[in-house]
This record gives sequence, C-alpha cells and structure tokens, in this order.
Amino acid sequence: MGFQEFLGNAETVQRLRESVLHQRIPQALILAGPKGAGKYTLALMFARLVNCHSPTESNGLPDFCGVCRNCTRIAEATDLDARVAEAVASRDDLRETDKKETRILLQPHPDILIIPPDPPQNLVKIGQVRQVIHNAYYRPPIEGRRSFFIFTSSAFMKEAANSLLKVLEEPPPNCTLILLSENPAEMLPTIRSRAMLHRLGAVPVETLEALLATRRPELKGPRRSLVARMSHGAVGRALGFDVEAYLASRQDALLILKTALRDPDFSSLFRTTETYKGGADGQQKTLNLIRATNALIEDMLMLVAGTPQLVRNQDIAAELTQLGSGVNLDWIDRAASALAEVEKGMRRNLLRNVSIDAMALSLS
Repeated sequence: MGFQEFLGNAETVQRLRESVLHQRIPQALILAGPKGAGKYTLALMFARLVNCHSPTESNGLPDFCGVCRNCTRIAEATDLDARVAEAVASRDDLRETDKKETRILLQPHPDILIIPPDPPQNLVKIGQVRQVIHNAYYRPPIEGRRSFFIFTSSAFMKEAANSLLKVLEEPPPNCTLILLSENPAEMLPTIRSRAMLHRLGAVPVETLEALLATRRPELKGPRRSLVARMSHGAVGRALGFDVEAYLASRQDALLILKTALRDPDFSSLFRTTETYKGGADGQQKTLNLIRATNALIEDMLMLVAGTPQLVRNQDIAAELTQLGSGVNLDWIDRAASALAEVEKGMRRNLLRNVSIDAMALSLS
C-alpha cells in the first residue's frame, strides 16, 4: 500500500511527496490530464499522505501507511461514481423544496470534502463553493493536519468560479484546494494563476499491458494489446475498458467503411443500422459506433501517413491497410466531418439509423 501502486507520472508524484517532506504543501493545486489518467486517485493519495497518522518511507520520500484511521476513511471515497450515485439517490428521496436547495458533496473524512459536478447540469455550482468557503474559514482540521477540498471537475458555473477566487486570493492556513481538470484552459485565468499546475501524461503501452496482465488476466494476447492501445495511456480507462462492447461497435464500423469504400451493396448496412433505434440504449450504442469508426479512421490516417506503428487496432491492421488503399487525406477529412454531423444529429433527435446510412452514402 502506498505510492508504489500509482502507475506512471513518477516526476509529478515525486514533487508532491517532496512538498510534504519539506513542509511546503501548496494551498492550491491543479492536476491536469485526460480522463482515466489517475488525477482523482493521486489527489486522494496526497490527502492521505498529508494526514496519515503513521507515515512510512519509500525511495527516500514520505509515504502513507494505508491502514491508519485517516487513510482508511479517506480511501472510502475511492469509487467516486458509486459515492456520487449514492448521494444523488439520497437527494432524490428528499421533498421537492429541499431537493432544489441540496447540493452534491462527499465527505468521507471530517477534513476531506469532495466536490463533484452537480447533476443534472454536471457543473460545479455556487452552493457547493459556498460550503467550501464556510468549511475553509470556519472549520479548522479536526482529525488530520490539513483540510482538503477536491473539485473533481473544472466545469464551473460562472458565479461559482468567481466565488472560488475568494479562497484562492486569501487562502486560510492548513487548507489545500485541489482542482482536477481534463482541460485547464477552460478555467478562469485568475484561478489558474493562483494554483500550482501538475500535468499527468500518458502511460506507455507496454506498462499498461503489464498492468492488465495482473489486474485483468482474462484479457489475453491481442485483446490485451488492443485495450492498452485504445486507452490513450490512461490507467483508469484501461482497467474499465469494455472490450466486448468495443469489438461489437468496431464490427459495425468496419461494415460502414467497407460499404463506402469497397462493397456498394447496402442491404447488409441497412439491416445493421436498423438496430440503432431511439432510447438511452440506442443513444449509447450510436455513441460507441461513432467512437469506433473514429478510431478506425484515425488508424487509416496513420497508415496514409506512413506510421503503421501508431495504429491502435493492430489486430486488424492488415484489413485496414487493404481497405484504405487509395484513400487520401481529403477522404479522411470528409469522413471525420460526416461523423461529427451524425453526433450533432443525435442532439437534434434525428433518426439515428437514417443518419448513419446517410453518412455511409456520403463517403462512397
């Protein structure tokens, strides 16, 4: 138990541990990186390290024990999605008048407050930031050395972002704000300028494959390699990647491309797209198809560019090479634009199967 369990981004992890070693813990911190890169996991680890009752040492730097009361209580919030779902369900049980005034906040430990984007808009709202301000100024740490406020998204309502500046401009002692972001540029410049930024980069494919061999032993050979490559270097994405759903979507995506580029018989295509109906299930199925088709088009771009080693769907690289022979950059650009139009059509509630058929026809 400890930081040895965190995969990749050793330099960022080292800097955070050194800040504790030298008692120079930042009062505001931005952890930036793609979804699944481990931002939330690292934020919880850092909070455990600072508040651990029995800190240990590894590689000459402080580490958390993982078994003391503070460590175990903070770790209870590890499954963020489950905890948010519980909080939302509890709010739904309230009276209508109370429900409107209640914001989603998670507090696994008296000194740790986790602020997810509040559904259904999925934005950080003013009520959540006001609670952070109140706790920061009027509730000093109770059981730990330092209070932590972890914002799991950088998507703020405008008034919420402006209110957060109060804590950043006049930070109280013994308090650290951590903002997790896939795109720090969407935050106010005044917020970015008052926080220390650490970026989490992609984990190498070979490292992800080694992790999957241990954590997902059911994935063998080509499938393990496929998941590692499709995860864009994100550990969380690799561990949660639904390979069966992706392969099903990829099969339909291949049929679309074959119909457009090789076989103009549309009967098989129409039978397949007829299954892309309305409802939530149909929406998710269509989104999966768009992502799979995008992945194949990107791989074809790599082949056109003469960089086959960057192809993610290596198990069908030969088929993609044959399919894409004669394809040029103009066609790839048109294909990407056509996919974007299908996604826009979903937001306008257009018939999904008709949109997909029209896309395939436009690419012929």
